[in-house]
Amino acid sequence: MKTTIHEQDERIVAVLEGELDTAAAQDVENALKPLFVDDKRDILLDCAQLDYIASSGLRILVSLLKNAKANGRKVTLKDVNDDIKNVFKLTGFLTLFDFE
Repeated sequence: MKTTIHEQDERIVAVLEGELDTAAAQDVENALKPLFVDDKRDILLDCAQLDYIASSGLRILVSLLKNAKANGRKVTLKDVNDDIKNVFKLTGFLTLFDFE
């Protein structure tokens, strides 16, 4: 699992590549820690290269969303494949996030 963070168009972009499973969750959470810092920029999670997400990965994304909303920021998921979008739907998280 690879996580890359950069800035683009007044947003912070995190590119998620690979499988966000239980084994990778701690590394991804550590990589995303800078996004939890109180910042006024919105967050874009680029999921074009994300192949799989486990419940531990969902927990990280929901924690990020709660933190961002508490600070008046928005979290958007981009290019989520149908399988992962179905996981969000089955867990009831589909309506929590914005998708591009």
